[in-house]
Amino acid sequence: MPNSGVISEILPCFCEEKRQEASSMASPLKVCIVGSGNWGSAIARIIGNNARSLQHFATTVKMWVFEENINGRKLTDIINTEHENVKYLPGYKLPENVVAVPQLRDAAEGADLLVFVVPHQFIRKLCDEMLGCVSTKARGITLIKGIDEGPEGLKLISDIIREKMGIDISVLMGANIANEVAAEKFCETTIVGAGFCDGLRCGDNTKAAVIRLGLMEMIAFAKLFSKNSSVSTATFLESCGVADLITTCYGGRNRRVAEAFVKTGKSIEELEMEMLNGQKLQGPATSAEVYHILKQKNLVDKFPLFTAVYQICFEKKPVQEMISCLQSHPEHM
Repeated sequence: MPNSGVISEILPCFCEEKRQEASSMASPLKVCIVGSGNWGSAIARIIGNNARSLQHFATTVKMWVFEENINGRKLTDIINTEHENVKYLPGYKLPENVVAVPQLRDAAEGADLLVFVVPHQFIRKLCDEMLGCVSTKARGITLIKGIDEGPEGLKLISDIIREKMGIDISVLMGANIANEVAAEKFCETTIVGAGFCDGLRCGDNTKAAVIRLGLMEMIAFAKLFSKNSSVSTATFLESCGVADLITTCYGGRNRRVAEAFVKTGKSIEELEMEMLNGQKLQGPATSAEVYHILKQKNLVDKFPLFTAVYQICFEKKPVQEMISCLQSHPEHM
């Protein structure tokens, strides 16, 4: 549940688990961070400091960076000389032991611990690219919010990594905004709905209704599609549930872009390019994945808020109709 206190325990917990194994190894455990955006860079600050202070870990932490040119300079060069991701996390210095690597296989080669923090839509391709350079004895931690809707149906990001790479994988998530962790996927559809409310200037009562009804749809969706209906309602009272939902409904990038979508009339794609400085939105893509699953299972009518957000984003449904969706929600019937 990523607040700075819990995230700071990523390596210590892994260290405790691998202590006996590490003591018999000739070299310390190597860490690779797969991703270097706003969230990835925030995490790199914490992991870099932890690796530097824990004797069982190699001091150098490799961070895979998708290479870009910033004012004529390579982003990796800037990070490695100025120790700052000036594009995605400006104003925050990275530890000097965090090294930016432009080639994914080079970054992941021989890693004992991989920390995944990339937009969920890229995970399959990245796992395929790392095949053969990571031992099956390695461990993984995913900080990626989201679900994947593919040929086999609905899948968790952690399951995709586990199946493709053959490694043990854990999940860490909760209420967080990257910049605040440095000094947001399951609830993303609800967050977009909250942004639409802000754009319509509906006020806090309506926004609260979106959050409450969205949370109820999240719980129903999770119970419906979890293996053996194993999801507990109590999970949604944790940081990775309602706390994350509230945090990002008031401060996340998906909320900001959804608000601008209403006020400007521009497309989601245009706003992503204009407002996010190269970062990717998760909300609209998640709404599409959720909708396709619901449609496939004939369950669209049971999730009116999720459906309305998808239709607004992709089928040009008037945003104002979301209010009608709230008023006629089955929960009120």
